[in-house]
Amino acid sequence: MNASHHHESPVAPPSFPSRLPNVGTTIFTVMSALAAEKNAVNLGQGFPDFECDPRIVDAVARAMREGHNQYPPMAGAAPLRQAISDKIASLYGRHYAADSEITVTAGATQALLTAILCSVHPGDEVIVIEPTYDSYLPAIELAGGVPVFVTLEAPDYAIPFERIAAAITPKTRLLLINTPHNPTGTVWRAEDMRQLEAIVRDTNLLILSDEVYEHMVYDGAPHESVARYPELASRSFVVSSFGKTYHVTGWKIGYVAAPAALTAEFRKVHQFNVFTVNTPMQIGLAQYMSDPAPYLELPAFYQKKRDFFRAGLAGSRFQLLPCTGTYFQCVDYSAISDLPEAEFAQWLTREIGVAAIPVSAFYHAPHESGVVRFCFAKQERTLAAALERLARL
Repeated sequence: MNASHHHESPVAPPSFPSRLPNVGTTIFTVMSALAAEKNAVNLGQGFPDFECDPRIVDAVARAMREGHNQYPPMAGAAPLRQAISDKIASLYGRHYAADSEITVTAGATQALLTAILCSVHPGDEVIVIEPTYDSYLPAIELAGGVPVFVTLEAPDYAIPFERIAAAITPKTRLLLINTPHNPTGTVWRAEDMRQLEAIVRDTNLLILSDEVYEHMVYDGAPHESVARYPELASRSFVVSSFGKTYHVTGWKIGYVAAPAALTAEFRKVHQFNVFTVNTPMQIGLAQYMSDPAPYLELPAFYQKKRDFFRAGLAGSRFQLLPCTGTYFQCVDYSAISDLPEAEFAQWLTREIGVAAIPVSAFYHAPHESGVVRFCFAKQERTLAAALERLARL
């Protein structure tokens, strides 16, 4: 072979129009990189910096050693689907059949994408309540759907039901809701669910309910799952995540509960975009779930962190917004700076040494409220180190 071949300029690949032309590097990647570079305390991205329960690791290791290493059923390992069904029934009073109404997914993000791809046709309208988690819009775009935005406003982020009702048209296929809500830390209450029931009663729309923070609702309040409300449950895909609940975000296992007819459509897409999810983790999770204490104790565990973090900011010039759920605390920084949110978040990382996420990143168009989001799913010493720096402001 002629050596000169190695020096020819590389051939460019054929170009083609992007399926997601508006997607660039996410704010989470940018802020995490900046935090690492500046050795800042990273309260940006939402993941714990502490270990999970060693018993759950043992359960997965045992499943591997016991030979649970081949494909499980497409919809998920039977013991795990049964455990999920039992959990939902005990907490929310609705029975989902383990065989036909529960599907185990490769994390909640895959669950959301698959639910959208299986139900949204090109041109269908999808109502999105902003600020919104960053995977929703690309998923709608991939399905050819048309997002219709309903906006929540700081500081209380109240749900504008009249605007949701006004957004529904004959072309509306799906409504996305998220409670407890990322990024605002707000939760839907029973009266909110009843208002939603009344709005959708005579429509044909489906609901995708993102409930990954279901075990992080504070001050003694219950999590209001759509599963509690028969009229809503009958038209809903309910999504949750073991990563959030058991401090194992890197395991990427979640699930979807939906009526059999919706589940049948969901599984058609699920079968061909992941087929199924790793077996030993499913078997280990099923075994670990036999004790409900880890998720029943989670609200108190995270409320303690929330209260510690809020107390530490009480003397600062940050204005604390309400946090009734999730492991996120939003703050209004307008008494400290008039920089736009993204610039303030970068200034805070570079100069103060604490990384946060601008809430403007969760809106589809420029939207400045002077609010950033901190994640308090951290060890107390991590939070203390961040608070020591933030308290100077």
